[in-house]
Amino acid sequence: MSTFPSPVPSSSDSQPAPTSVPVQPQVAQAPGSAADVPAPAPGTWQYAPRKSFWESKGVRTGALFTVLAVCGVVILALVRHHIGTEPFLVGLALAILPVPLLLWVFLWLDHVAPSPWQNVVFAFSWGACAATLVALFANEYGAKLLATTFSGTPTQSDHWGATFVAPLVEETAKGTAILLLFLFRRRQFESVLDGIVVAGLTATGFAFTENILYLGTAFGEDKALGSHGIGTTTVATFIVRVLMTPFAHPLFTSMTGIGFALAAVVRPGRRWRWRWAPPVAGWMLAMGLHGTWNGSSLTSPLTFLTLYVAVMIPAFGMLVWLAFWARSNELRTVRRVLPAYAAAGWLAPAEPAALGTMRIRAEARRVARRFQGEVASRAVREYAAFATHLAFLRRAATRGAPAPDYAAREAELLHHLWQRKALAQPALLHAASPPPRWVPAPWQVPAPRPGLLTYHQNPATPYGPAASYPPPHAYPHPTPGPSSPPPSNPYAPPKHL
Repeated sequence: MSTFPSPVPSSSDSQPAPTSVPVQPQVAQAPGSAADVPAPAPGTWQYAPRKSFWESKGVRTGALFTVLAVCGVVILALVRHHIGTEPFLVGLALAILPVPLLLWVFLWLDHVAPSPWQNVVFAFSWGACAATLVALFANEYGAKLLATTFSGTPTQSDHWGATFVAPLVEETAKGTAILLLFLFRRRQFESVLDGIVVAGLTATGFAFTENILYLGTAFGEDKALGSHGIGTTTVATFIVRVLMTPFAHPLFTSMTGIGFALAAVVRPGRRWRWRWAPPVAGWMLAMGLHGTWNGSSLTSPLTFLTLYVAVMIPAFGMLVWLAFWARSNELRTVRRVLPAYAAAGWLAPAEPAALGTMRIRAEARRVARRFQGEVASRAVREYAAFATHLAFLRRAATRGAPAPDYAAREAELLHHLWQRKALAQPALLHAASPPPRWVPAPWQVPAPRPGLLTYHQNPATPYGPAASYPPPHAYPHPTPGPSSPPPSNPYAPPKHL
């Protein structure tokens, strides 16, 4: 039975490596068959002792989402009571338009190593329900506090509240979701892209509920002026908040998310101030951008457009570049780290390159779905996700920041990979194989005319020997168990074709 050695040497080993040099974790050799796959030790991830009812993960998850649902009902009821039923319905219909596109963008960015659906739903629900409910009461209290503390006109109080109070309250309320995931789901913070995705989902939910209030209020103002439909105020609000700046809230909160993502990859030996400096700096940057944006919206249209072109668009462009770079870096990490497991026999030699390309992953899912059904397609998707998390885990260990449960986590991921190997590996290798190569027959190759220079010495194979490319459907299979019959080719083309 194989074992999974820890990246940190024990006390019985030789002299440990210096602190400045990260310890290279070892990789256990893969077993020869599925029957030889080592089971995790008792008391680890698979055989945990039974917990009490109130300590159950399902009960806590259900209670959390119940609280978020109650907050959602309360905030929607308050908005409807504040602006009226008809403006509420109009604002809801207009505010929901950009939400599917924004959700698709963030989920597409997260497609390399998908986050658990619980994290996705929690982030969006927190922004749409809990954060907006907190911001509604806190902003109102802050505006009253400014009006009673400083002697000024109501217009000045509103301007100060939008510039100083609202950014502090809203970015703190949205950042709380990132903080909770960072504290209780630290394992899911594996790259900068994870912080951007979580922050973007939270901010998208917050902007959705906030747009209902703003668009419904604008529709109510048009209706009070005698308009029988959507008037100019509603159109102007829709253009500014939905068409021009749907990325405003995700841009602000992404600064906080990036800070927490950087804190997650800091080495455990660093002091606490170095671990918490990135989240605090990102939170302050988010408040600064938010306050600048709110302050410009209360000035002249020329100042607003100048700030929009000179600050907001470049900042958004840098965030987009960072997100795409982080996504490409995740794939590069898969291609660079997984060959160690291929050398140990856990993966085929061609799998690291195949798993590090999204095109091959998608093709493998289509091939598996075509020949083996939806179960095989899901196995390929889960296989790629577990392999990606395995690459991230080993990358952190080689950088000198191994997780405390590195050995158990590595064993868990390898176990999941081996369970899905029979269905996923042939599909990946099939998708990674080159397409069939057409070689013309000898009579199809025109003879070189006298006096002309030709580069093809062999007229039968003018483009080189055909044997240099492997056949498209000749790929190895997982080694069967001692009592299992040899598996057939599940992805071979039908014989009648």
